[in-house]
Amino acid sequence: MSLQGFEEVAIAEPAGKLTMTVMDSKVRFNKVTAVELGYPAYVKVLINDKTRQIALQACTGRDANAIKFSKPEGKQVSSVTVSNKVLVAAIGKFFTLKSAPEGEISYQTAAGTLNKDEKAVVFDAANAVAGTMKQRGRKKAV
Repeated sequence: MSLQGFEEVAIAEPAGKLTMTVMDSKVRFNKVTAVELGYPAYVKVLINDKTRQIALQACTGRDANAIKFSKPEGKQVSSVTVSNKVLVAAIGKFFTLKSAPEGEISYQTAAGTLNKDEKAVVFDAANAVAGTMKQRGRKKAV
């Protein structure tokens, strides 16, 4: 039996779930989001008020409203955190964060869908899941 005429099938597993975590002072995108967008140095954030969706689209630093996003492949070792106050407020309006116990932070996580043609990921705030996590960093003096 000959394999002549056959084509090799490219098998690409998704890198994992695309997630956006919204907290009171920052928004975090998991590393998978950076991977699937191709580790863009800059992204544009697009908001659809009617559908309560937030989109990240890879762009250049010259584009209007571009924000710094990822380090190059191999240098981006963890999630991408954005602390831009204007951006956090624009995205945060779709999420209601509950008060958290001392030493914890309230958050909501939204799942994303990749649009490869547009080099974009769309996150749906309507299906966000709420939770709390331990506060990272230095502990407050008692």
